[in-house]
Amino acid sequence: MISFVISLVALVLGYAIYGRIVEKVFGPDNRKTPALLKADGVDFILLPSWKIFMIQFLNIAGTGPIFGAIMGAKFGPSCFLWIVFGCIFAGAVHDYLSGMVSMRNGGIGLPEVIGKFLGEKMRVSMLVLTVFLLMVVGAIFIYSPAVILSNIWGDITLWIVVIFVYYLIATLLPIKKIIGQIYPVFAFSLLFMAVSMLVMLLIKWPTLPEVWDGLGNKAMEVSTSWKDNIFPCLFIVISCGAISGFHATQSPLMGRCLRNEKLGRPVFYGAMITEGAVALIWAAIGSYFFYATPQPGYELLSQVGNGGFATPAPQVVNIVCKDWLGVVGGALALLGIVAAPITTGDTALRSARLIIADFIRVEQRTVKRRLLITIPMFLCTFSLLMWQVSNPDGFGVLWQYLGWFNQCLTAITLWTLTVYLLREHKMYYITYIPALFMTVVCSTYLFVSQQLLGLPEIVGYPLGLAVAAVVWGVFLIWHAKYLKHENKVENLEK
Repeated sequence: MISFVISLVALVLGYAIYGRIVEKVFGPDNRKTPALLKADGVDFILLPSWKIFMIQFLNIAGTGPIFGAIMGAKFGPSCFLWIVFGCIFAGAVHDYLSGMVSMRNGGIGLPEVIGKFLGEKMRVSMLVLTVFLLMVVGAIFIYSPAVILSNIWGDITLWIVVIFVYYLIATLLPIKKIIGQIYPVFAFSLLFMAVSMLVMLLIKWPTLPEVWDGLGNKAMEVSTSWKDNIFPCLFIVISCGAISGFHATQSPLMGRCLRNEKLGRPVFYGAMITEGAVALIWAAIGSYFFYATPQPGYELLSQVGNGGFATPAPQVVNIVCKDWLGVVGGALALLGIVAAPITTGDTALRSARLIIADFIRVEQRTVKRRLLITIPMFLCTFSLLMWQVSNPDGFGVLWQYLGWFNQCLTAITLWTLTVYLLREHKMYYITYIPALFMTVVCSTYLFVSQQLLGLPEIVGYPLGLAVAAVVWGVFLIWHAKYLKHENKVENLEK
């Protein structure tokens, strides 16, 4: 528990210290924001900063910092370090700068930002990748809550239809009509549950594996079937709570609602630090559940099956919440498991609509123009959903590739932000180092993960490092050419 408490304090200090450094590097000022310059009453609209924070937090959180952290806890205390360092030095920087750079460029979506700084080919490629990623998120987060709700009452088809119709309405209506009204309530519920679990952790003060006990793969000590190595798998399993490319698609949504650039740090950086704290709490709970001494938590709890170490993350949430918080905990667990993915799915599809609108240059003031994009997009999402329903392994396949695509998007966004900072003559190392690290993570995971290519380690790791080296080499060549061009311009001006 000492490692957990130190990690929690480190996150708070990270926001107070490193957050200010990052803010100073970007340099927010008092210029008019897109919410004022492009006000349309639909997507570009002023909202109170507290409400923007709550919406941003729920947009980026969902169930990610809960389920991902619990699965990451199986690796052992190394998950604490990844959440803390990943969140402070990579994830919060990524979320803050992606939102602020979007605001500085008229509130444009992520593919437009990438295209502006990495070129037209990357713009088109990222449009396809990003929109596909967002539609997969929408499809997954229709099916999974529908399954849970059907186990409580009704038919799964009914719930699929209900959630699908809700997504359509939430995607079309002005952001303040549904998202602006119900998201703060759901975000408060998610935070209330996290704080309640934190209090229970502090009261129980279980004996958990500490960082100084060793950072080896704890899972391999207790399960012969566990085959995932800490590197790179931990950094894919825990994305939300550390760093996630999906967040960069959501930050522009809230960037279109901010009154002042100086609110960016509490909204973007602050929401990510808050998500990191939620992830830490659930990573500690996961550690309690799998490794607490003298015996694992699941052996101490009354309402549990025979899953043991293999217990799925959603079941861990249900078991712990009900045992620790009773009826209220069960209700909050249900809210977190059902409402959180639904609220992530609807903003995913909303941001997909806006990204497509930016790409084809179609304004979104009228319902007719919104439908022009939304109907084809929802038909594609529906096709993905039907494939998922009809395929027994559909959910698993989509989820596995979603995690890898998501972190690939993280790496690309970080490279984009690095180019932006370079061109603005700002301290680019704050994104350059995380970009290089995430490139290595994604390239090695592609080759060695059992969920993807699953090559032998002796082959997979060198191939992954080689791919990352190529990407790094391309950047170094571009950087050298850019500096040469800058020097030439300076000489001409003299």
